[in-house]
Amino acid sequence: MAFVVTARWTVKEGHEREVEEAILGLVQPSRAEPGNLFYQANRDVDDPRVFFFYEVYADRAGYEAHGASEHFERLGHGTAIPLLESRERRFYDTYGPLEERAPC
Repeated sequence: MAFVVTARWTVKEGHEREVEEAILGLVQPSRAEPGNLFYQANRDVDDPRVFFFYEVYADRAGYEAHGASEHFERLGHGTAIPLLESRERRFYDTYGPLEERAPC
């Protein structure tokens, strides 16, 4: 079972470029973390102040290691998060490989 995180960041007006640069700096080191299985940052096509993250970790400990990593402390907590209007996160456990699931 994997641990899935979705996050929606809404940036304060006028700080879009700073947050975008921080996010671009987070992608590669986050993907290289031992507990990370998938890390994708996205930007809303209709509202450039909104970013959406889809992240998959081997387990909750992998996610917690991500939050404590040097790059997330510096670029996430140190740069981007103080420039956000809102930050929403949701957490999920997967329940098995897709091929084992019945069609919806």
